[in-house]
Amino acid sequence: MSWKRYQNELIVLAALLLMFGAYLYKHNQVKTQIEGSSHVQHTLAELKEVIALQKVWKDKAIQKKIKALKGTVASAKRNWQEKKQKISATYTGLSAQELNKIATKILNLPVEIILFDIKKIGQTYNVEFKCKW
Repeated sequence: MSWKRYQNELIVLAALLLMFGAYLYKHNQVKTQIEGSSHVQHTLAELKEVIALQKVWKDKAIQKKIKALKGTVASAKRNWQEKKQKISATYTGLSAQELNKIATKILNLPVEIILFDIKKIGQTYNVEFKCKW
């Protein structure tokens, strides 16, 4: 008996619950779509950065810049070994000015630095440097 009495109110309540459920579903779908598009944008940005780095590392001028590094210090103070796209260099007995010049040039090169070790012995410096590109 009481069902018949409140039949209209129950229908309105069921309709409101259905509308609320539909709203939650739509809200969830929109949120998922926004998260997906932001993830795709982030991935594209990373991919563009990788492509830009590949272009820099494949540049033929890098080898010229590295060979210019070879001539910055007298040959008596350096030991230079070059294999394909890897360089191993040891500088001994450098002054502070020579060290600054070499360190600045090395750190401005677009290469992957494997080892960069500076040791101070008295008033002179020893530098060991390994890189690849």
